[in-house]
Amino acid sequence: MLTEIARLREEIRKHDRLYYVEAAPIISDLEYDRLTQQLRQLESEHPEWITPDSPTGRVGGEPIRELVSVPHTTPMLSIENMYNLGELRDFGNRTEKTLKKTLGNVPVSWCVELKIDGVAASILYEDGILVQALTRGDGLVGDDITHNIRTIKEIPLKLPGSAGILPASGPKRLEIRGEVYMTNSDLVALNETQRQNGEPAYANTRNVTAGSIRLLDPEICEKRRLRFFAHSVGDCEDLPVHDHFAFLQLVKSWGIPVSPHVQLFSSFEEAAEYCESFLSEENTLLADLDFEIDGLVLKVNDFALRETLGATAKSPRWLIAFKFEKYEATTRLKEIRVQVGKTGTITPVAELEPVEIAGTTVSRASLHNAEEIERKDIRVGDTVVVEKAGKIIPHIVRVEKHLRTEDLPPFVFPTHCPECQTPLAKDEGGVYIRCVSPFCPAQVKERVRFFASRGAMDIQGLGDKLIDQLVDSGLVKSFTDLYRLKFDDVKNLERMGETSAKKLLAQIEKSKSNPFSKVLAALSIRHVGSKTAKILAARFESFDKLKQATVEELGAIDEIGPVIAQSVYDFFHEEHSLRLIDELNLLEDRGQRIEDRNLFSGKITEETPQPLSSILYPLSSQTVVVTGTLNRFKRQEIEELIERHGGKFSTSVSSKTSFVLAGAEAGSKLEKAKQLGVRVVTEKEFIQMINDK
Repeated sequence: MLTEIARLREEIRKHDRLYYVEAAPIISDLEYDRLTQQLRQLESEHPEWITPDSPTGRVGGEPIRELVSVPHTTPMLSIENMYNLGELRDFGNRTEKTLKKTLGNVPVSWCVELKIDGVAASILYEDGILVQALTRGDGLVGDDITHNIRTIKEIPLKLPGSAGILPASGPKRLEIRGEVYMTNSDLVALNETQRQNGEPAYANTRNVTAGSIRLLDPEICEKRRLRFFAHSVGDCEDLPVHDHFAFLQLVKSWGIPVSPHVQLFSSFEEAAEYCESFLSEENTLLADLDFEIDGLVLKVNDFALRETLGATAKSPRWLIAFKFEKYEATTRLKEIRVQVGKTGTITPVAELEPVEIAGTTVSRASLHNAEEIERKDIRVGDTVVVEKAGKIIPHIVRVEKHLRTEDLPPFVFPTHCPECQTPLAKDEGGVYIRCVSPFCPAQVKERVRFFASRGAMDIQGLGDKLIDQLVDSGLVKSFTDLYRLKFDDVKNLERMGETSAKKLLAQIEKSKSNPFSKVLAALSIRHVGSKTAKILAARFESFDKLKQATVEELGAIDEIGPVIAQSVYDFFHEEHSLRLIDELNLLEDRGQRIEDRNLFSGKITEETPQPLSSILYPLSSQTVVVTGTLNRFKRQEIEELIERHGGKFSTSVSSKTSFVLAGAEAGSKLEKAKQLGVRVVTEKEFIQMINDK
């Protein structure tokens, strides 16, 4: 009987881990409940064999009388916050200076994690058994919340392994620190229960979490369905790893959930660039998350370097929080409509009653895909919470289902394209639904818009309304038709005229001198942005070579994974794509195909490009590092400009650096350039350099 009890406990722990940590359950909820019931029955028959770490012991006993304050063995310090990229990079420069002064030139890698908007807590294991959990409190003393932490099923009461811990040489004393939180979907369910009981709804997940974790009755806390993510180590003896990234993998192997979407970077600049891209309109992660975050946390990865950096009285010197202001408002969903993207993706869009958020009026929010609508149970007529964080497009956080006063019908996703009526298809193994017709007019318009955009072929003057006219009139059936447009075709269009027509045609002609990487980026190949296009262009150099590349050859390139490799291969083996490429190859200007053109080296004006035979590359074979803030160019613009003039953009200074372009508030890179004797130029000197050649 004791053997059967032990087997059931291990079986339940295994399924807890599969469900809560790996998100890959292999049995139904009913089967899980049956296992738990069997264990409870056996333990009730043999109470002498009940142990504190049994899965049935998560909630039990009488409510406690009061919370007891307990000192932290190691203080739980706060994190310094930064709200803009300039401050963030200043922190990185200071950290690098400190380490360099103490240790010389040492490589410093950085981990970037989501900053979960919950309640900080520490969990202590001794010999693999959970013995205590504390709130952060004032950082020195916290409240004992062990009774409530035990109700969180993500947190194992006993770590796996024969000695209670993995690996066998693991620490006897292990303090895990992390964040207790609640998902938005669980808040919706909780508020619905509150409504049914005639009780007020809770405003947000953080407030519920903060109140629930300090409840005296664990049975009430259990009903709130709190969760936990581990993000750091506290007091620990003989930790068998030496850096943070490895620590997170180890903790996960012990069955404890860790912060998701952790990124590891080899330099602070790369980490800062990731932070910048995180708040871009292209990033949909925030809308996909079912829990709240209020920023990103950047941490020195190596534990030894952390010891060198130390801490102030308030916060460690080896980590920083890049926070973004979040603004929420409640409004009514009037309509859900769908729009067709350049690759055929059918994106649902929420039309909202206009509401002011952070000083701007919001009347629309992307819903990204059909699964988001289903997961959040979003219905027309619902009251919804809309969030705007940083510069990203507003998104719907959750439905205030307790305010749903009538039986609203679920949204039915269309089965055919709303523009061309082609049957829609779902990506194999994915979440997106697409129109598969390459001739869909909505797709053509979006592809032409993207082809002409600044990050692609940069055809100025080709706006949305003009593109609509060109496609609707039949003058443009694909982006290749832009190069066949005649003066008489364009001048008679609405709001054009002779002067505007000449300017537009000049811009189209100028775009022929873009580098091959720009052309690749403009083709709307799925998963291929400007960075990937540059990598492909450098490796294959022409359309013909890309046509011949195998999936294996593509996937073997650094930063080109199997998904991108398959997407590129498919594109260059589709009949419609091949026809467009053949048409581009026939577009000749001064005797050269568009794919063979080298980097366009026109001056920073609106002049017509020089003949290719007279083009010189003032930055040819030169490696350029940019530091500080430039007046005229953004970081992406200056990178493209350097490459356009034959140079190579780099993020680190070395003896091989040709020169450093220094703007205002230049930091450690400028100092390193001076130490190595690397040439330093101002922004004005740089512009003169590329214009005078």
